[in-house]
Amino acid sequence: MATPHASDRPDELTMEVVDLIGSVVARYHEEYEEAAGTHALTGAQARLLGLLSLEPLPMRKLAQRLKCEPSNVTGIVDRLESRGLVERRPDPADRRVKVAAATDEGRRVARGLRESLRFAREPLAGLSEDERLALRDLLRRMLRS
Repeated sequence: MATPHASDRPDELTMEVVDLIGSVVARYHEEYEEAAGTHALTGAQARLLGLLSLEPLPMRKLAQRLKCEPSNVTGIVDRLESRGLVERRPDPADRRVKVAAATDEGRRVARGLRESLRFAREPLAGLSEDERLALRDLLRRMLRS
């Protein structure tokens, strides 16, 4: 059994960055849940609505993006559909497949949710455009790894 070498351990700076990313994610989820609640939505409903406000998606793809089972997505779409925030449509590329799409009201609610997320917007406003671009580019690079 191999023993880990000291070089296999993350350095202190890396650990601090990991902790900071974790704190940002936790704050994001906390505020997202609060924002969702003001619209009588669960966090999962709000996240799904946010995705559908960008483009219609088949259930399978929604499940992949939300990292959950397709049966869970069906239930969430059912609840959003009953509130007039989402509708099912035939996929223009394959009429046998149904896609979920945000209605005009659903897009309005999703926009309100995004606009109410202050925790990141306010600190980011304190950064210069060059700093925000650098942060964006670094995050994109991390996500491609």
